[in-house]
Amino acid sequence: MTLRATYRLQFHSQFTFAHAEALAPYFADLGISHIYSSPVLTARAGSTHGYDVVDHARINAELGGEPAFRALVAALRARGIGIILDIVPNHMAVGGADNPYWLDVLEKGSESVFSNMFDIDWDVEQPGSAANKVVVPLLGKSLAECISSGEIQLIRDARLGKLAFAYHDHRFPLRLDDYPSVMGGTETATEADLSRYSAPDALTELLRRQHFRLAFWRDAGNRINWRRFFDITSLAAVRVEDDAVFEQTHATIFRLFGEGLIDGVRVDHVDGLADPAAYCRRLRARLEALTPQRPETLPREPAIILVEKILAEGELLPSDWGVDGTTGYDFMNAVSAFQHDPAAESLFTRVWTTTSGRAADFEREEREARREMLGNAFANALRTTASAFGVLPGAVGIQGDALERAVALLIEHFRAYRTYALGDSAEPPPGPVFDAALRAACGAADTPDAPALNFVAAVMRGEQAGDARAASAARDAVRRFNQLAAPVAAKAVEDTAFYRYGRLLSRNDVGFSPARFALSVLEMHAHNANRSANFPSSLLATATHDHKRGEDGRARLAALSEVAAEWEQAQCEWFKLNAPLRPAAVAPGDEYQLYQTLVSAWPQDLSPTNAEHMGALVDRILAWREKSLREAKLQTSWANPDMAFEKAHAEFVRAILDSGHTFVDQLSRFVGWLAPAGALNSLTSCVLRCTSPGVPDLYQGTELWDPSLVDPDNRRPVDYARRIEMLQVETDSPPQLDDWRSGAMKLSVIRRLLALRARLPEVFASGEYRPIASNSTRGFAFARVCGRRMVLVAVARHSARDAIARGLPLPDSTLGADLRLDIPGAWRKQEWRNGLLPEVPVTPLSDSRLFDQLPAAVLFSE
Repeated sequence: MTLRATYRLQFHSQFTFAHAEALAPYFADLGISHIYSSPVLTARAGSTHGYDVVDHARINAELGGEPAFRALVAALRARGIGIILDIVPNHMAVGGADNPYWLDVLEKGSESVFSNMFDIDWDVEQPGSAANKVVVPLLGKSLAECISSGEIQLIRDARLGKLAFAYHDHRFPLRLDDYPSVMGGTETATEADLSRYSAPDALTELLRRQHFRLAFWRDAGNRINWRRFFDITSLAAVRVEDDAVFEQTHATIFRLFGEGLIDGVRVDHVDGLADPAAYCRRLRARLEALTPQRPETLPREPAIILVEKILAEGELLPSDWGVDGTTGYDFMNAVSAFQHDPAAESLFTRVWTTTSGRAADFEREEREARREMLGNAFANALRTTASAFGVLPGAVGIQGDALERAVALLIEHFRAYRTYALGDSAEPPPGPVFDAALRAACGAADTPDAPALNFVAAVMRGEQAGDARAASAARDAVRRFNQLAAPVAAKAVEDTAFYRYGRLLSRNDVGFSPARFALSVLEMHAHNANRSANFPSSLLATATHDHKRGEDGRARLAALSEVAAEWEQAQCEWFKLNAPLRPAAVAPGDEYQLYQTLVSAWPQDLSPTNAEHMGALVDRILAWREKSLREAKLQTSWANPDMAFEKAHAEFVRAILDSGHTFVDQLSRFVGWLAPAGALNSLTSCVLRCTSPGVPDLYQGTELWDPSLVDPDNRRPVDYARRIEMLQVETDSPPQLDDWRSGAMKLSVIRRLLALRARLPEVFASGEYRPIASNSTRGFAFARVCGRRMVLVAVARHSARDAIARGLPLPDSTLGADLRLDIPGAWRKQEWRNGLLPEVPVTPLSDSRLFDQLPAAVLFSE
């Protein structure tokens, strides 16, 4: 099935395969070619996302199990729709009592057949424990305190069928060698007298002999001896680079593909893997080998492989991985930056720094956040990484603490997720981002650390490989560097610095660079041309389950860059108006981010007099406020919550959003004034997503306006009944632009453009990308050409003031009257049809009429 458009669904116990099966007709009517599914293998009980897999062998029963999945596939296939499945090769859920592989490791230690499944440093002695033990920092207090309070007990666990230590819902199996002494001569565990282990000394001694060491959760950063997903101790990294582990964890995925139940995969967090390139090539080879086994009723098309990859500024996805592209963060970043007016950057920088007192440049915030992460959550990972460099022969004479400082400095100044260097060869090199980090680190380092920095760089470049033993050690050191750099980047940038730096929050999202304020016409063309040439099947996303703000909330904030003076005045008035209500705990920078968030999250149809709807908004903002403050980690955090501080912020939110407060009316009027400009940005973004090189991806529910915030707000239930009804109305009677606030026009644009993609699949799949020059930066145009068939796309840009003046998401008529596109004369003579408004004739082609009824035009010729 040709990949034309994907629709992301988040499965969980309240939205199962059966729910999706009932929606199959809707997805077909909308024009979707593939459902892009969240992970479906068995996850931890009650999982709301599926990324906490505990069993790769079975489809999650909470979602309906395999029978329901097959029924969903059948319903979709009957309507020509396939499935791309999100897979999680990097990690599994541990803790609790539902991961049999992890429990086996705890029970048998390094002798477990699954010991190689997890990335455990068995031979590294940890503070307070011997080597060859798994440090498990899941306790709510010290081990001694948990024992003395009776929170840890030795029990017979009926579910596991064995003796285990119980700590709340966690289970830690008893070492097999201890059964004879514990059972005291009895034949079964049921008969054993376990009461003697209620004595603290006896329990302590028994725990000391186990293959694991229980520890206080706050000690994880300094003591943990296994790799986690980011800094989450309940998610253990998996070694898919091991042949047996790769096959075991992918067996069900391969079976589903071979049976024709799925058409491809989305690889979660590919940068967490030891060698992403090797993994992707291996995955491609295995899926290609299975293609002949697929049902004859399905086309013999290559498997779709997409990777979740955060591309840094200027970074390109390697072309030799054998993948079809990314999940679309790069497009989301580009189209968002493209909507910002670069002329406003200095004003927004000034307002942010004078208001917050924080740094003007994001670089400083990122560097400080990286340093904090390395000193706390990843302290032990940093030490073991430095130690791995220290065992190489070339490290003789370099002290271990110098190597630790060198690795820390390099990662602190590194501005990507990771390198793809291997250590045992010069290819691939660590790359220009690493070279830039080395220069910055050398500039910041004390003179005695220069040899350590140069040595680490030499290892990264493959210059210290030497003999086979040295090559193996170099490969291990470089792997550790890369697998430390990636989670530090994620936690420091997206989950810390993004919440500290608030110049304009539409530029703070997953895959974005807040330092980059805007994107030019030429740069946007370059992005599209590169994607067309290298990854024409890469996804084009504008919303995801991980976004910080919904696509339409970001589009509205982007419009602020075009009315910067009015925004500066409005927020100044709001600060003054709310001063009497402001507790001392609320810093100006936090308040400034709150106002931006309110502007972005305010629903199109919200009336301040509707108490129920206002209450819902307050709840959403309170959830965001708590998360934003804790993620920023300045006065409170998830690890050390300051409840009084958070309460002060919550009370401030409730006070300023009280329906009787003048601020609410002012905010409502400002949003109403700005909303047409935001909607214009949204509609043009929608058109670009559906027509640019790549494959448009719709996140569940975003076919209507999406003012959502970070999760859990962006994972709220979707009102599909409303969408089905609106789609039927749209089919029978096209919406009018006057009704833009309902979202019907957005839905119409999506449906019509997806229908056009189905009508001209070769144009969008393999058509040449041709930029079309314009006499104005407010007009952006390109063509997709495949033989005699072509699609011409033009969108209005930087037209916020026009939209506000008209009260409609339309540019002023003067833009169209003055616009001149460099369209070849022969094209102007062709017969053109209107892809968005079929009832409106467009021949002869006239530049001046392109934006008469919409802020975009999509014309096609067959």
